[in-house]
Amino acid sequence: MKTHRIIIDTDPGFDDMVSILLAFASPELELLGICAVAGNVPLEDTARNALRVCELAGRTDVPVFMGCAGPLLRDQVFGKYANSGGLGGDLLPEPALRCAEGHAVDHIVKAARDAAARGETITICAHAPLTNVAMACLMGGEEFVRGVERIIIMGGAFEALGNRVPWAEFNVYADPHAAAVVFASKIPVTLFPLDATFQGLLTPERLDRIRAVSGRVGEVMEKLLKIYDRNDVARYGQEGGPLHDPMVPAFLLRPELFETVPAWVGVETANPESAGHTYCDFFGKLGRKPNCDVVRRVDSDGFFALVTERLAAYGPTQRGETQ
Repeated sequence: MKTHRIIIDTDPGFDDMVSILLAFASPELELLGICAVAGNVPLEDTARNALRVCELAGRTDVPVFMGCAGPLLRDQVFGKYANSGGLGGDLLPEPALRCAEGHAVDHIVKAARDAAARGETITICAHAPLTNVAMACLMGGEEFVRGVERIIIMGGAFEALGNRVPWAEFNVYADPHAAAVVFASKIPVTLFPLDATFQGLLTPERLDRIRAVSGRVGEVMEKLLKIYDRNDVARYGQEGGPLHDPMVPAFLLRPELFETVPAWVGVETANPESAGHTYCDFFGKLGRKPNCDVVRRVDSDGFFALVTERLAAYGPTQRGETQ
């Protein structure tokens, strides 16, 4: 079994919560830290939410770092549910854990440089605005590049268009300049755009299966989905909503579930009326070397089977207790 040493960069968020829980429940993933960034909600709330997820999972051993409080250049925007704090009031426990000392960007850079010095690498799992990751790319130098095997990103949209605004996916829209920096880095990138994540709908039946095996975690998921209704039958063609962010760690666990193609991806940064729009040269029309492996197809049933299997680690049948 290959072990991947990872850092999760995040702005929890329902999907982020499930992604972190999936990583915790997967022995193939050694989580070196969780880095919070402003995005769905302000930085203080994303950090607090990350700590609350750690408490829910019983994983207070993993450090949480506070990162960038705003985008590189654009005016700040938050997610749809910013006014509710992003994770459902008091559904998750209040954290006894506090954030680790130091800045998230410094932690990312140091982890990569330390890995490079040992002849090893880390993987950055990013499902938030890319401000922290971009700053690490700008500050880290060649040692940083050598120490990062891959950056796996949930972000962007092509045929699927946008979510927060019609022309852009939220993570890129919230900091398009940061996304441009990361796409231009020398580090391999795997990109999960909305075109891919829309293929993985958390239907009521799939939620029921998760809820049946995952104890308190499934209960929290069910209650959160009642607060943050993701249904859009007109858009998705059926009941349910996308489970975007957990596809990022799932790619490391079961890469065969995802079909990727190499392509060049760009980001609109100059025009404020279309900032964050991503565009992709799938057919080599520009003659540019691909800068991303773009996920085009998802084995949805396989993905949810993996999520259900791993989240069962939080359930009473595995732990011999009720929750």
